[in-house]
Amino acid sequence: MDAMRTTTAVGYEKNLPVTDPEALVAREIEVPALGPHDLLVEIEAVSVNPVDVKLRAGSPAPAEGFAVLGFDAAGTVREVGPGVSLFAPGDEVFYAGTIDRPGTNQRLHVVDERIVGHKPGRLSFADAASLPLTAITAWETLFDRLRLTGASTGTLLVIGATGGVGSVMVELAEALLPGVTVIATASGEDRAAWVRDLGADHVVNHHGDLAAQVLDLVPGGVDWLFTSHSEGQIETYARIVRPFGDIVAIDDGPRDVFPLKARSIAWHWELMFTRPVQQTPDMIEQHRLLDAVAGLVEQGRIRATTTRTLSPISPSTLRQAHELVESGRVIGKVVIHGWE
Repeated sequence: MDAMRTTTAVGYEKNLPVTDPEALVAREIEVPALGPHDLLVEIEAVSVNPVDVKLRAGSPAPAEGFAVLGFDAAGTVREVGPGVSLFAPGDEVFYAGTIDRPGTNQRLHVVDERIVGHKPGRLSFADAASLPLTAITAWETLFDRLRLTGASTGTLLVIGATGGVGSVMVELAEALLPGVTVIATASGEDRAAWVRDLGADHVVNHHGDLAAQVLDLVPGGVDWLFTSHSEGQIETYARIVRPFGDIVAIDDGPRDVFPLKARSIAWHWELMFTRPVQQTPDMIEQHRLLDAVAGLVEQGRIRATTTRTLSPISPSTLRQAHELVESGRVIGKVVIHGWE
């Protein structure tokens, strides 16, 4: 492949408020040569996650002065590297990319096949793009961090269940963990209805007295707790997780977890970029889990979590999507599809 081929990409040069017209801009960038396991994917749709917003607002652009965002994509394989064995040109795929390579907000994107799944045939590119990052995070939380199986029994509390990760986690638990009772947090009737429809057994309002509501349902405390918003909440978690229970967090920042010691509660971090960034020996597990998710979609056991679809993929539309995600009020996922 010609190493000097270029592609249109959307990214940022400076950390600016989303309302600034220069917060996201389009540039022509070089398409890198394919490594042994790389795919060249023609991108059809992307979605926006909180990590996009966080990086745009606060992470300096690299030395070359332009950072391409995007950690969800669906598209079609156009070329493959010499060692590729999982895909062929023409295959439709979905994936989340990785934080240490240019993002998916570009027409042509290079990605390692070991973190890519076959797109569910029953989903549009737009709906498929809603799933990868959140599905990987939810799957790794349930099955790698918490080590749950189809035989597990107990209670799982999903805090922030109307967000992208929480929504998919509720779906996966409903589909694959029949012995697990899911308590989801949501505020407002529309949000409560959303998580109930996804399979939550109980819904509590995290804007109220969370501990009182949870302990009313499970007096001895929940077995497992997932949180995307742990800041200032550790003492509450220490009250509502049973002795020897587990907590998984995906947000950032130092946390004083000492209040958990009296109950010997385990604290886990989950970062879905760990496998590709660290090039772990089991990196291919992300490919396998995405294919498993695609299978569940094909069986009608889980669905896309798209709630807002925008078009086309452009700086102005991506700024609109960033503004929606930054508001913290989005249920499910915001997806952008098509090019100008």
